[in-house]
Amino acid sequence: MTSEKQTEPLNKLVHDARAPLNRISMNAELIKLVLENDMPKQKALEALDKIIANCQDCSNSLQKISDSQ
Repeated sequence: MTSEKQTEPLNKLVHDARAPLNRISMNAELIKLVLENDMPKQKALEALDKIIANCQDCSNSLQKISDSQ
């Protein structure tokens, strides 16, 4: 059984990976609103750039989790 001290670093890494996923979801919702409400295309493009950056952040966080094992 793992001790609390051992799981704390893992919990932080998981939290760090979850944060960009939340930002990805939020920006996907923004794109949906832009498309549904005929808002400026630039808003959707900016949200897509944020999604791409957050996917890369999430990938980096997951790599850290993998490396910690």
